[in-house]
Amino acid sequence: MHRFEPSAHVDTFARDHLPPQDHWPTMLWDSLPELKAYPKRLNCARELLDKQTEKYSNRPVIYYNDEVWTYQKLLETANRIAHVLVDDLGVQPGNRVLLRAPNNPMYVACWFAVMKVGAIAVATMPLYRWRELTFMADKAEIKIALCDWRLREEMETTLKESTHLQRCIYFHAEGPDSLEARMATKPVHFETVDTAWDDVCMIAFTSGTTGPAKGCMHFHRDVMAICDTFSRYVLKPNADDIFTGSPPIAFTFGLGALVTFPMHAGASTVLVELYNPQKMLETIQAKKVSVLFTAPTAYRAMTDMTKNYDISSLKKCVSAGETLPLPTWLGWYNATGIKIIDGLGSTEMLHIFVTSAGDDIRPGATGKPIPGFEARVVDDEGNPVPPGVIGKLAVRGPTGCRYLDNPERQNAYVRDGWNYTGDAYKCDEDGYFWYQARTDDMIVSAGYNISGPEVESVLMLHPLVQECAVVGAPDPERGQVVKAFVVLRDQTKACPETVKILQDFVKAEIAPYKYPRTVEFIAALPRTQTGKVQRFLLRQQA
Repeated sequence: MHRFEPSAHVDTFARDHLPPQDHWPTMLWDSLPELKAYPKRLNCARELLDKQTEKYSNRPVIYYNDEVWTYQKLLETANRIAHVLVDDLGVQPGNRVLLRAPNNPMYVACWFAVMKVGAIAVATMPLYRWRELTFMADKAEIKIALCDWRLREEMETTLKESTHLQRCIYFHAEGPDSLEARMATKPVHFETVDTAWDDVCMIAFTSGTTGPAKGCMHFHRDVMAICDTFSRYVLKPNADDIFTGSPPIAFTFGLGALVTFPMHAGASTVLVELYNPQKMLETIQAKKVSVLFTAPTAYRAMTDMTKNYDISSLKKCVSAGETLPLPTWLGWYNATGIKIIDGLGSTEMLHIFVTSAGDDIRPGATGKPIPGFEARVVDDEGNPVPPGVIGKLAVRGPTGCRYLDNPERQNAYVRDGWNYTGDAYKCDEDGYFWYQARTDDMIVSAGYNISGPEVESVLMLHPLVQECAVVGAPDPERGQVVKAFVVLRDQTKACPETVKILQDFVKAEIAPYKYPRTVEFIAALPRTQTGKVQRFLLRQQA
């Protein structure tokens, strides 16, 4: 049983709404020397911003359009915002603050300001609408929001509809009530609140691929733990690295990739609000980016375009968000010579926990548990299965699932001290984990277990196919049949002849029983705000 450190929170909402400790996963808080060394009084803003500014004050931390923010500028801006939160808005330690903006420096400064005052950040995707925002504001009982002026429309509706949200201050705005106007009169010094290492500092809502978003509660020590596991042991950046990437900072993948990992190393990051593959390559070339985080679809789209750009500065590429198809990995490697680091992570675990890098990469495998984490493949009863047998992935480490006031989902995600990620995997004799499907994407057809992503990766090899998603469709004789939703490179080729070409192609590449018995051509795949394919919508359609 974990003994809590005395909290700095005046508002005890977060600790009051944590799941009972016997419903937590086993927390491997001492699994690495770095994790053992954390002091009991810990604030991640002090570690990542205050202390790093002492070392790197005049070094760039953020490049944004034509602006260059140094560590000193970010610290002073965050301190001024912290004064606005406390002096003008009455924010107390433990209060939740809703944050809303695209990837820009003011957003990062606001996030750190919330950390510094000992409050709790609830970051929201820019594309979320008022219904989703209202649900989050009321679930986390949020009174105050900081929002980019350009996103005010949905915010104003949320203020009207929410039973808790009372006030929003806008930045990138004009007028005396703007955040910039309020900051202008504030001092550049702010004493960071002395929080406990197990004080909740963020509530991250899942992207809703499987129904209503769930709030994942993470401590100050958890933010540091992802820096001291994935970043320190797998990514291994240094202070000269320049990061960029497409994930929203409101998404925990983006928070690590574009804020906490570079700052932990004293490095810098290039923030771009709207990325497409061409813009990404232009940015890598112009800013001499060395570390890139994005999704498999972006790597696939960029592969054919790399020859038009000088991306020789690029050293490390990370993919997460969904499974990385082997053809995409090979295409990028052949075009650039860079082995993509494929990572499996989740909002519940905060960041990546299974991956491999460099010479340890086995193409097609997700990898092995990273230092500090343990993983295994189990059957329906939770018993480990032999190598090569498909089962459910269970993981544990220094981070883990603690849902905000959601006992039903907590009990589904955490069993016997392990986090069940909802992924079906098999593990080989060498300890490499091979992704099969989401557990609800495993198709059982006439007694055969068929992995939807495996069929997808074969279809993606065909030159006619731009994108695809494979799900199980109900069938009276077989229980389910394999159904492929396909986006063609040339929409005019959507015809029965193309269906047969694709079916024959799959039969020739993998076991014939896995071929898609039905193929439906669509203009685009439905996706979440974080770029994941919403297969549950396709299953409903099927």
